[in-house]
Amino acid sequence: MKTAISMPDEVFTEADRLAKRTRISRSELYTRAVESYVKMHRHQGVREKLNAVYGQESSALDAVAGRMQRLSLPKDTW
Repeated sequence: MKTAISMPDEVFTEADRLAKRTRISRSELYTRAVESYVKMHRHQGVREKLNAVYGQESSALDAVAGRMQRLSLPKDTW
C-alpha cells in the first residue's frame, strides 16, 4: 500500500543514510520500523484491562483451599 507521511528533515536524512548504509530501500526501512513499533506496543494496556476485570475481586486465598494445599505438600525435614 502506498502512503504519504510527513517527518522532520533531520529524521528523513538519518533514515535515508541508514537505508543506504544497510542497502535496503527507504520503503523497507520504514516498513521494518513501523512493524517493530507496532510489535512493541501490541500488548500495551493488557495489565490495565486485567486490573479492571480482576481489581474488584479479592485476591486472598480461601482458607479451605490454603489448608488443602498445605496438606498436599510432602513432609520435608530441614
